[in-house]
Amino acid sequence: MVDFARKLLFHDKPRFILTVVGVAFAVTLVLVQIGLFMGILDNASVTIDHMDADIWIMSKNTPNIDFAHTFPETYLQRVRSVPGVERADNLIVWYLLIELPTGTQETALVYALEDFARWRFPWHIVEGDLHDLKRGRYFFMDESAERRFGPFAVGEYREILEHRLKILGRTRDAISFTTSPIIFMDYRIAQALDPITLSGRTTYITVKLASGADMATVIAELRRRLPHNDVHTKAEWREISRQYWITNTGIGLNMYVSAFLGGLVGVVIVAQTLYASTMAHLREFGVIKAIGGSNADCYKILSQQALTAALLGYGGGFLLAQAMGPVVAHLNLKLMITFGLGVAVFAGTLILCLAAALFSFHRIASLDPALVFRG
Repeated sequence: MVDFARKLLFHDKPRFILTVVGVAFAVTLVLVQIGLFMGILDNASVTIDHMDADIWIMSKNTPNIDFAHTFPETYLQRVRSVPGVERADNLIVWYLLIELPTGTQETALVYALEDFARWRFPWHIVEGDLHDLKRGRYFFMDESAERRFGPFAVGEYREILEHRLKILGRTRDAISFTTSPIIFMDYRIAQALDPITLSGRTTYITVKLASGADMATVIAELRRRLPHNDVHTKAEWREISRQYWITNTGIGLNMYVSAFLGGLVGVVIVAQTLYASTMAHLREFGVIKAIGGSNADCYKILSQQALTAALLGYGGGFLLAQAMGPVVAHLNLKLMITFGLGVAVFAGTLILCLAAALFSFHRIASLDPALVFRG
């Protein structure tokens, strides 16, 4: 049965190639769309994921990490006095205007701490020493900024809100969801750049728990002492930031629609090809039924054809999607094709191709075996 199924499938090579290409296109579309979606969501929480903090404290109803609101920086003392807190620091996340050498102005997303090293942040330093940020008006800039800001080098100067600062280092992989380039500077320098808004204010307090401390107990006490702030675990804050962009930008709906269309394309192509092949070989199927073959035997043949197309199409689509990773990386986008995603799309490809075979099976199930004996 397997050999017969393959002979039928390979008999019309152009049609077979079209089937495999169609499945590969559908697989590529689904993998790329979902992979980009996962990459974009990763940007929405990448700084949360890499900051060595167990608890985040922010103003009430802060929607996500990028859109922060200020509150008094003196709240930090209340946090540090809570039993179970090993360390806590103020963190400013704020948008500031940076003037480029061309004379144009762009928005940069500033992350400002008093001691970056103790929080292991930023996590990927290409050039420079974080400890030097305390020495004056200096900042680190992520390499992704070159797409919007143009080329830059350590030692160059930029004006931020009419203050001249020196680029002291480069980081990598610090990309915000809004695509505004991320820069890192000392906490007090950030306040000095925008004193009207930031003087005596912060946007977050990051907390590291002491070894053995009970997180639920510490959070309950923090909420009691800071009734006008939100207190979240790292995992909670990560999910809140991601869900904001999913529900407010429509990227989730776009991903689902694209995945559905990709699956639909694959089903239509496989179903049409198998049906055309079945109609062209009705007499052969009639012979199988005439010599005692059952409908189940016929469906096994169709299933083998569908699985062959699914396996070859998935392989081609997966390789093509992987090849697109470096391409989208040049656009500061991430294509995250995880093992779980690959397995899920593979299973979906097999299921949809087998489902497509049902269209042809319906025709064979009603086939009269006597057809083969008619002139």
